Amino acid sequence: MNAGQAVSGKRQIFGTEPFDGDLAMRGYALNAMCYSFNTKDNRDAFAADEEGYMAKFELTDEQKAAVRNRDVLAMLDAGGNVYYLAKLAGILGLNVQDLGALQTGMTLDAFKAALLSHGETTRRAAA
Repeated sequence: MNAGQAVSGKRQIFGTEPFDGDLAMRGYALNAMCYSFNTKDNRDAFAADEEGYMAKFELTDEQKAAVRNRDVLAMLDAGGNVYYLAKLAGILGLNVQDLGALQTGMTLDAFKAALLSHGETTRRAAA
């Protein structure tokens, strides 16, 4: 199958699951919880009682396990949106480059090198 080929009316992208309506519905509770981390009081409440905070947002068992295990890829599989998960990642001490490395299956150093390499290619193409 080629990248972008549609199966069952959905666009397929090799190696990733597009964040569509179905995935958004599946991840609603997790993403709503992560959105709440925009305020410090909520980040503090999560840090003080993770289980109670996850229960407040009615996370599924799959989502709770992913959060407990600090498994960002499992959170994505459970419907998490990387932009919302970035809020949780910050609480866990991860940055966006850490998330990119996890999503691509690269080490952090390899991911950073790939970003720099892409920047060089883009600058050469623009010149």
